[in-house]
This record gives sequence, structure tokens and C-alpha cells, in this order.
Amino acid sequence: MKKLLGALLLCNLIHTALACTAVEVKAKDGSIVAGRTMEWAYDMDWRLLFYPAGTSYQLTAPSSVKLQPLVYTSKYAVLGIGTGLANDSMLEGQNSAGVGLSGNFLPGFTEYQTVTAKDKKYLSILEFSHFILSNFGSVSEIKEALPKFKVWGVQLSNLPVEPTIHFMITDKTGANIVVEFIDGQMKIFDKTVGVMTNSPNYDWHMTNIRNYLNLDNSGVSARTSKLGNVTSFGQGGGAVGLPGDFTPPSRFVKTTFLANYTNQAVNAQDAVNEVGHILNDVDIPKGVVASTANGKQISDYTQWVAIKDLNNQKLYFSDYDHRLNFIAISLPQLVKGNKYINFSISKLTYPENDITSLISK
Repeated sequence: MKKLLGALLLCNLIHTALACTAVEVKAKDGSIVAGRTMEWAYDMDWRLLFYPAGTSYQLTAPSSVKLQPLVYTSKYAVLGIGTGLANDSMLEGQNSAGVGLSGNFLPGFTEYQTVTAKDKKYLSILEFSHFILSNFGSVSEIKEALPKFKVWGVQLSNLPVEPTIHFMITDKTGANIVVEFIDGQMKIFDKTVGVMTNSPNYDWHMTNIRNYLNLDNSGVSARTSKLGNVTSFGQGGGAVGLPGDFTPPSRFVKTTFLANYTNQAVNAQDAVNEVGHILNDVDIPKGVVASTANGKQISDYTQWVAIKDLNNQKLYFSDYDHRLNFIAISLPQLVKGNKYINFSISKLTYPENDITSLISK
């Protein structure tokens, strides 16, 4: 009980990066689209990253165990978003095989594995996203290979918090897993609702959602009572009790409800639009979610949103200042260029889409 209370207290104290939400949907034609929001209270120096297939990279162990880095060559091209504060480590990305990944923070519950001098396969948590996306072409491959590796935690002085991360991984067939590190063990959940937020751990969220089985997309329009025929005020009564706050459990329930009842998209482009609408419901404007640190009020806000079309290999992206105006990046075109890219998202340009001159002709 003391351990649980301590973890809950820690979650309450940590204010940064507790509002990320990931969701994936499947269109009628089989297209898979996965999207996520990214919330922080700090400038994280976000970078758009592209690694061509054939790129060499290393997986490392803690320096204390004196193990040599493992050298790999990327099987697949990788397009992702990483932070310059952590050596461009990716928290979001997709590869040329149609695998997508989102990393959300899981503070208070994450405990990574212990690497020993006898271990043969290992990697740090900051190497995880690049390793998964560069090396595997399906969720089934990942489920088979990942348990053979030890994943250890890293602390960097320039990061505002310890990188305690869990991951939702989806491939173009719709297969989906969530990977967490709890009590020093790797846990892989292959029965998910296609939604991930933050703390607590994933199985807690899957249990908590049972509290909301009464929610429905259609409400009662009228009841006959002693007062006669009593009508509702309007539509939406079936969702009375749906959480509206920005805590991770509430966003998990809300996003699951929306993903479950939204009309199924016809194709990939419809699914991109659908994911955008769902994520709009957990978008956080500056100032709405605030806390105080060192006597100063700071606010988590939605710094960017990414939507991945895994079948057509496109990334749709918008930052806070262009929230209603997504830009698109084509992974196949980057593959043709075959050039490493490290580009600050602050330098991305957005079309204005002002059609006044067009309709005034």
C-alpha cells in the first residue's frame, strides 16, 4: 500500500508530459491510421528525423557493466519526431514497412530492466523507438524478438523529467501492442482498445474502462412520468458521465468512447480526418492545464499532433500555432532521396489556405 501511495503521489507532483494521447483506427477498406498528441510545458527542441534504410546505429548497455555496443544496420527507412534534448531520441515515428510507434510518459509506475554483464542483447530506453522502427516489419515480429532484449533506463541532466516511457505499436494490418516496463519486467499487452494515454499502467486503464459500460452514443429522448411526457434538452444524453477533464484516466475513457462510436472511415483519407477529430477532443490550449514549480506557474499544452497513414506511408503534422492546418510528409519520397534528415519543426512552413482572392475573381 505504501508503494502504491508513493507512486500516486509522484504522479501528482510531476506536471510535465502527462497529457499525451494516442489512438488508432481502421477504415472499411482496411487502411490503418494512428495519431497522437504531444503535450509538454517546456520547449523540447523537437526535430523531424529521417533515417534511410541501411543506416548504421548502436544499442548500448549501462557503462557500469562494461558491455560493448551492439552495431545494427537499419532494414527499413524511418521517419520520426525526436527531441534535441535527448540526442534526438524519437517518441513518435513510422517505417517503410508500415509499422508505427508512439511513446508516452508513464511516471510513477515505470521501472526498467537490469542489464548484467552476462546479457547478450540490450538497449537503452532512448534507443528503443529507433531500434523497433528500423529493424521490424510487423507487430508479430516485434512480439517475438523484443522479449529477448533488456531495456534499461537513462537519466539526462538536460531533460526536465526522467524518461519513463511506454509505447503503443501498430502495423498496417491493424495488429497492435502496448509495451511497458513495470517492476523491472517488460510487459507486452496484445489485447488493447487502440488507445494509450499515461499513468497508471495499461492493465489499470483496461480495468477502469469497465466503470463506463453504461455510456452510449444514443440517449433517451423522452420518458413518460407523472408529469406527462418529459423530453430531453437535446442530443448526447447517452454520454452523460463521460469524463471531461485532462487526466490520463479520463482521456483514456473519452478517447476510447470516441474511437468506438465514431462512424467507421471509408478509406485512409477519411481515417486521417477521423483521427484528427478524435484528437481535437483532448487538445489542450495554453493555460488550461497548469501547475506551480519553484513559485512559477507553468502550463502543459499540445505542442504538436502527428497522424500516421501506415498503408500509404504519410505523416500529417501540425504544431500549436497551426493546429487547424496539417502539413503532409511522404515517406516514399524521402526514401527516394535516401538522405538523412534532421530538421527543426520550428522551421516547418504551413500553407495559409486563404482563398479570398480565389472567390473574389
